[in-house]
Amino acid sequence: MPSASLLEDLTRALQPGRPAAKGTASAGTVVVLGVGSDLRADDAAGIRVAERLARLSLPGVRVVIRGTAPENATAEIRRLAPSHLLIVDAAEMGEDPGSVRLIDPEEVGGASFSTHSLPMSVLAGYLRGELGCRVTLLGIEPKSLAFGGAVSPEVETAIGETVAALEEALRV
Repeated sequence: MPSASLLEDLTRALQPGRPAAKGTASAGTVVVLGVGSDLRADDAAGIRVAERLARLSLPGVRVVIRGTAPENATAEIRRLAPSHLLIVDAAEMGEDPGSVRLIDPEEVGGASFSTHSLPMSVLAGYLRGELGCRVTLLGIEPKSLAFGGAVSPEVETAIGETVAALEEALRV
C-alpha cells in the first residue's frame, strides 16, 4: 500500500492536464525512465521500479530502462514524444533508507545521483527543452551502494510502494 503523500505527489506531478507533447496533437504519453546499476546494491532501485511497472502494461505509459547511461535513451524518449517524463533513480537525499521523494530537477543540489556520467539536472533540463514535456525526478534513498551487494529490505519495500503508487496514479 503506497503512502498517501507519495500517491498525492505522483498524481499531482503526472496527471494535471497531461498536456500534449511538443509536435503532437493529443495528450498523452508518460515515459518512466529507470536508471541505476544492478551491480551496486540499492542503486538498482530505479531499474527495479521500471521493470515492475513495465509488466503492468498501463495504457499511455512507456517504460525505458537505461542503467547508468540514461543519456543514451534521449533518441528513444524523443520518438515517444511524452507529455511527462518521470526519471526514477536511487538518490542520496540525507533521509532514512527507503525514503521516496519527488525532486524538482532544478533543485537537484540537495540530492546526489552519483553513478551517472551526466548530472541528472543536465539530462532533465536537456529533455525538458528538447521535448517540451514535464520532467520529474523520483528519488529513493539507498541504504548501501556497495559493489555486488543486494537490494536492502528498506529499499525493496520502497520499490513495491513506489510501483503501487505509480500504478494508481497512472490509471487515473
